[in-house]
Amino acid sequence: MALSVKGRTAIITGAGSGINFAYAKLLIENGCNVLIADLALRPEAKALVETHSTGSPRAIFQETDVRDWLQLERMFEVAEREFGEIDIVCPGAGVYEPLIDDAIAQHWSNFWRPPGSAPSKDARDGGRYALVDINITHPIRTSQLAIAHFQKHRGNGRPKHLIHISSIAGQISAMSTPIYVATKHAINGLVRSLGKLDRLGIRVTAVAPGVIKTPLWTDHPEKLKMVNDSADEWVTPEEVAEVMLALVQQDQVSEIIGDRSGRGQQYKVVGGTILEVSKTVREVNAFNDPGPGNRPGNTASDHGAVEEESFGLLSQEGWGRSQL
Repeated sequence: MALSVKGRTAIITGAGSGINFAYAKLLIENGCNVLIADLALRPEAKALVETHSTGSPRAIFQETDVRDWLQLERMFEVAEREFGEIDIVCPGAGVYEPLIDDAIAQHWSNFWRPPGSAPSKDARDGGRYALVDINITHPIRTSQLAIAHFQKHRGNGRPKHLIHISSIAGQISAMSTPIYVATKHAINGLVRSLGKLDRLGIRVTAVAPGVIKTPLWTDHPEKLKMVNDSADEWVTPEEVAEVMLALVQQDQVSEIIGDRSGRGQQYKVVGGTILEVSKTVREVNAFNDPGPGNRPGNTASDHGAVEEESFGLLSQEGWGRSQL
């Protein structure tokens, strides 16, 4: 199922920044065309698209709100019109559950800031959580659209790849961010459930990163306070992107990121494989998995203070009722 990405085409949602940008950049450096689907591009992503607007490989930007299914369909239409056949799809767009500091403007609901309570943007009569729509509904719908496209081109025998972004949050519990944790547990279940698509030449895999130095963290001081720089290590987006590339181009992935000598344990890549990416790589087992543990790159040591804020909210008079 290994596939050289040179001359191939990928769609990546959320590639305007972070892990998905690093993956898009790495694919282009290896000769792969990329459609970047996102709401906007950070400067580094804009520069990448401008640099590769012509020639081969090529990068294009399609403004996309992944909550809108018609816009998801549109990104496939554009990619097919511009590049023809699509070989790799990464529904990577995701958001982290906002924390609860009153001094910080929030983006979407935190479990502890229910819809209708300031500063949540999720309306009390909206009938949905944007975080769930972005983190799990969009990967489900994008997977359906990708499989439909892959089946359309099944006759040529080219392997196809769906790569999802899970997290170590998909293996653990976290009182401060229960909705985010639930979506990442769901991603793991989705990837494993689609593993048998290997039979049709479609490989579905995922990476489960640890604590990643991306704008998802660095642009939000209320999140950074969970990280103790003297005790915790960051995993870089580039390290995760390298593992994502390996999931496409290799049938085995070394536990050592960047290792080309064959040292260390080798994990066989099959449909349903989920690889945890801390400062090393580890396969996440469906049953009796030991969990991410305290490996470098997996720890945010100061979660306790944030959990206490959750309890502080619960102690307020009328929590969860005032907005009904």
